[in-house]
Amino acid sequence: MSSSTAVDSLLPRRAHFAELTPFEVYALCRLRVDVFVVEQECPYPELDGRDTEPGTVHLWLESGGVPAATIRVLDDGPTRAIGRVATAAAFRGRGLAARLMAEGIALCEGFPITLGAQAHLEGWYERFGFRRSGPGYIEDGIPHVPMRREPV
Repeated sequence: MSSSTAVDSLLPRRAHFAELTPFEVYALCRLRVDVFVVEQECPYPELDGRDTEPGTVHLWLESGGVPAATIRVLDDGPTRAIGRVATAAAFRGRGLAARLMAEGIALCEGFPITLGAQAHLEGWYERFGFRRSGPGYIEDGIPHVPMRREPV
């Protein structure tokens, strides 16, 4: 199976928290903890209360019932925010996060979108129309930059 076929065979998923099964919640949290807490060695409050908000949409690509990549889109009133962008190590380099970002941006049509990018990924987010919107900062020991994308 070619790499593009493997990527195309991933099941795209979208749900609000109340629509998720307990197994999906566990799997999404597991992926995020594996990437941010374990791999990046950043103990942080993964369960921040935003996942369960009625306006939050969880997007992920699934392979064999396991999330390969995920993002979440938050409703911040006059703006939307994209965050918790994570791809499992075994699935990196296949454009999965980019595919989810495109879908997340489409969900935010008509709204400005904000995000806190790890500084080394600023150029990657610029590919999607995001621009730095303020001074850099340190979050959980990692340099970040605030970014914003205006509606098209």
